Amino acid sequence: MPPGKSRGGSWRGVLRGGRQLRHITDGAPGGPLLRLFVRLVRRPLLPAVRIWRRNIQLRVVAATLLMSLAVVLALGFVVIAQVSKGLLDAKEEAAQSQAAGGFAVAQEKANTPFAVDGPDATDNKVGRDASTWMNSLVKQLASGGQTAFEVVALGAGTGTGEQTAPGAQGVKGARASGNVDPTASVPLTLRRSVNHATGTFKTFWQIRYTAGAGEKTPEPALVIGKRLTDINGDPYDLYYLFPLTQEEESLNLVKVTIATAGVFVVVLLGAIAWLVVRQVVTPVRMAAGIAERLSAGRLQERMKVTGEDDIARLGEAFNKMAQNLQLKIQQLEDLSRLQRRFVSDVSHELRTPLTTVRMAADVIHDARVDFDPVTARSAELLAGQLDRFESLLSDLLEISRFDAGAADLQAEPIDLRDVVRRVIDGAEPLAEHKGTRIRVLGDTQPVIAEADARRVERVLRNLVVNAVEHGEGRDVVVRLASAGGAVAVAVRDYGVGLKPGEATRVFNRFWRADPARARTTGGTGLGLSIAVEDARLHGGWLQAWGEPGGGSQFRLTLPRTADEPLRGSPIPLEPEDSRGNRARAAAEAAGPGSHPDGRTERTERDPIPPRPAVTTALPVPADPTALPGNGSRVVARPADQSAAQEDGSGGGR
Repeated sequence: MPPGKSRGGSWRGVLRGGRQLRHITDGAPGGPLLRLFVRLVRRPLLPAVRIWRRNIQLRVVAATLLMSLAVVLALGFVVIAQVSKGLLDAKEEAAQSQAAGGFAVAQEKANTPFAVDGPDATDNKVGRDASTWMNSLVKQLASGGQTAFEVVALGAGTGTGEQTAPGAQGVKGARASGNVDPTASVPLTLRRSVNHATGTFKTFWQIRYTAGAGEKTPEPALVIGKRLTDINGDPYDLYYLFPLTQEEESLNLVKVTIATAGVFVVVLLGAIAWLVVRQVVTPVRMAAGIAERLSAGRLQERMKVTGEDDIARLGEAFNKMAQNLQLKIQQLEDLSRLQRRFVSDVSHELRTPLTTVRMAADVIHDARVDFDPVTARSAELLAGQLDRFESLLSDLLEISRFDAGAADLQAEPIDLRDVVRRVIDGAEPLAEHKGTRIRVLGDTQPVIAEADARRVERVLRNLVVNAVEHGEGRDVVVRLASAGGAVAVAVRDYGVGLKPGEATRVFNRFWRADPARARTTGGTGLGLSIAVEDARLHGGWLQAWGEPGGGSQFRLTLPRTADEPLRGSPIPLEPEDSRGNRARAAAEAAGPGSHPDGRTERTERDPIPPRPAVTTALPVPADPTALPGNGSRVVARPADQSAAQEDGSGGGR
């Protein structure tokens, strides 16, 4: 049907027909219908595939059954072939011997006067009825078989014509014993061979019976024939038909026996394989379960060992390994506990002398106007370092609480906008000193979350102060967003940025990107470590992104409700104004013949296709196990943020 026309004269019908056409087209290989079919077929198979992949005992037993079945089938075919060949060879040898004797007797009776006894016998051979003689000959020869064979006599020249249907009459001189159909029971090819050559010929065929034999079914037979002469010297063909019914029954019995024995052997081998594999797999499964419980912290678990075989030695070695691991872990825990206690005790014990030193330093600092310049400067340095010492002691105490698992979360519904305002107010003096402007985006709507306001404020204060300190005097952007079950605060600076791999190391204790870089705010090196612990305590993420010369961004993501698992963040970790995104966007705007740096390529030798702008990147979380899910979305940047899209720095933490 051409586009724009329909049988109903309706555009709606045209559109509906187009959809149906597309559905039919989609059903081609690789289309949605094929994928749907594959999905429907795979769905019920997935549990079986999962069981197959996880159960080694099932795989071993199945492989044993398949290989056993293949061996039994191959052996069965060989045995049946050998038995069949043996039966046929024996039958053929006996049949040839018996047929040769019959042919000799028949020829002797034809050559000897008064060879055939009967009511129609005459004193001499001349004038005798050859037809009567042949009937009598067939009866006499067949009577010695006692159903072991049948005899068929055909007149000479019968093999030159077409084979007639079973029971047909008119074939010259056709005679048979036992209601055998003479023409149908002797194949045409054998008759031709007998008619055109001398000697004995044989073939395998079927004995077919006339209607007078009832419903007797055809049976396989070995047919042996030879050209002879009758009492008048005329040629005729004599055939012996040896039924193979007994051999066929014997062969069927062998087949049934082999099949029954094969099934029994396959089942027996499968059961043996199942028992043997079970003896090996059961300890392995036990070891796997105990290993899982050991990894879960139940270090007292041990394997049950019985016997002295290889499995028993494996169990003993496993138990020794678990015991040594438990001992080492206990030693490490004791050492860590001693270290944490030492740090906590030292921090507490240092507070008393620090308070005394602080009082004396304050007195000296207040009286520095009366000192000479060198002494006055020393008093100022003493006061500053004492401030940093107090901060370091506070951070060490906080870290010791996290290490000891004694940190307490006092979560309550708070508006993160209020926390951000307090943090910015506290950072304003440092920002003015650095010539940095702090801008807030996304604060038009409430950003509510159940969190500990003190800890969140400490995290954001650390992020904002770091951004101002390392922002090279450029703007610092604080962005808030809320979506789904998560809220996020991102702090973006435009300083020197972070080198590859530093986004994860930045949260290590006392780590600094540039050890030679001075700390104007007197940081302790534990701020980001405490911040990431605060984020984890909330069940959230604290993640970092940065690029050399393109600044950095730290993102704090918290669940809207306490104890709710996070599935994503409403703010992408990589900011939209990152240098890589700007380069790709410029390349896309310039077209396929342009480079990201603005150069135009005139030749078509190495064309550069446009790349779509990437607005999100895979985050590098502080906690390697805390990867965000698919809840990330791109937050549109307001127009007033374009001023912040300049290269700069934020790294070097």
